[in-house]
Amino acid sequence: MAETGASPLPSPPPARSPLFRAEQFVWLTARVLEQRLFAYHFLHGTPDAVEAALDAYRNEDGGYGHALEPDLRGPVSQPLHTAHALRVLDAVGRCGGQRVERVCRYLTSVSTADGALPAIRPSQRGYPTAPFVPVVDDPPSELLATGPVVGLLHRNEVWHAWLFRATDFCWQAVESLGKSHPYEVEAAVAFLDSAPDRSRAEAAADRLGRMVREQRLAALDPDRLDAYPVASGYAPGEHHFPHDFARSPESLARAWFTDDEMARSLDHLAAEQQDDGGWPIRWRQWAPAPALEARAMVTIEALCTLRAYGRFVG
Repeated sequence: MAETGASPLPSPPPARSPLFRAEQFVWLTARVLEQRLFAYHFLHGTPDAVEAALDAYRNEDGGYGHALEPDLRGPVSQPLHTAHALRVLDAVGRCGGQRVERVCRYLTSVSTADGALPAIRPSQRGYPTAPFVPVVDDPPSELLATGPVVGLLHRNEVWHAWLFRATDFCWQAVESLGKSHPYEVEAAVAFLDSAPDRSRAEAAADRLGRMVREQRLAALDPDRLDAYPVASGYAPGEHHFPHDFARSPESLARAWFTDDEMARSLDHLAAEQQDDGGWPIRWRQWAPAPALEARAMVTIEALCTLRAYGRFVG
């Protein structure tokens, strides 16, 4: 008999629904972290359980490693791993306190001369790494690594000395973007969606939106993908769609696309669910384990995006 006052068990999704099929895929293939993230988002799981799983990836230097970002194997802390950890903490409402203070100290220690972040530090050398991720001795500052981190910290009202110069770097990088590629634009959006200066962010986002359309960086018609170029260095078929730039209706990037364009994008996203219940990864696959681990991540991301637009109830 259940104890008096115990929380009722969550109702499972209807059998054979897209959410049910995704749940089966996650239980079958995902790491503990993604299992607990799925449970948090869709089965009333707890933030404590997610944090406990995330702790396995944390290092003594305050950063994160251990293939938290699946394309970087090995134990060493890297900015991309740490950015991933902040996304997890933000998703469960725990992006603050002493844990994030330690993260900011790590970010300070690995910043470049201009106060921003490189994507990969040379300590990655010697560990298995995706062939499309360069490991160099003196890595440059990158908006790709810095923008999402700075955006998340501002979103959670974290204030740390590191943020001042990193924010200045992001503004300069975003406002000087010319020829770009989808992942860099997505990093810019992640910064702009939470940047404190909202009027400046809106103006920068408006310019970026025009650039995305001019450079055909978003595939606006999923039925005519051959009409949209794939960025240099991307895998064949690694297109990006409106929902990739605007993960929720609240994103500044939502204004870049008409209602019809966004509806087609979301229809395409929903239709990408595969027979095993998971969503595919579009980038280049180089080893079985990273690909399988990443599929669970993109499956949860797809479900969260669809739900943000009212396509799923979970």
